[in-house]
Amino acid sequence: MRSREQHPARLIRERDHGRLRAMVMAIGLMACLLGLVLGYVALKMNEVRMSYKLDDLRNLKNDLGELNRQLRLELATLKSLTRIEPKARIELGFTLPGKDQVVMAREFVGEEGVRGSVRTAWEEHIGPPGLRVP
Repeated sequence: MRSREQHPARLIRERDHGRLRAMVMAIGLMACLLGLVLGYVALKMNEVRMSYKLDDLRNLKNDLGELNRQLRLELATLKSLTRIEPKARIELGFTLPGKDQVVMAREFVGEEGVRGSVRTAWEEHIGPPGLRVP
């Protein structure tokens, strides 16, 4: 038989609960710290992305403002009577009306119990017979 001296006794250690608790707290603290750092980085990345988006939107606003200005200028040019009159005369064969062709139409407009007023047909949006103008 072998004696105890030949086989050293195994040392059995008890778990140190204080040390284990300290390690868990250190790991938890590091996880919280890592979470805070990652959250801060995510916020900064979001801030940079939003600033790029804001710049893009400002550029788009400026471009649309310029386009709007150009379209208004083109509309004013197309509505210009100095441009329309020659086209009407040459392409459509229009002529200036004679004095006997111009008649100013006036009509008494009123409802029951309300005093009517004299207005032109243009002001009341009255069209030719049979044509309803909203």
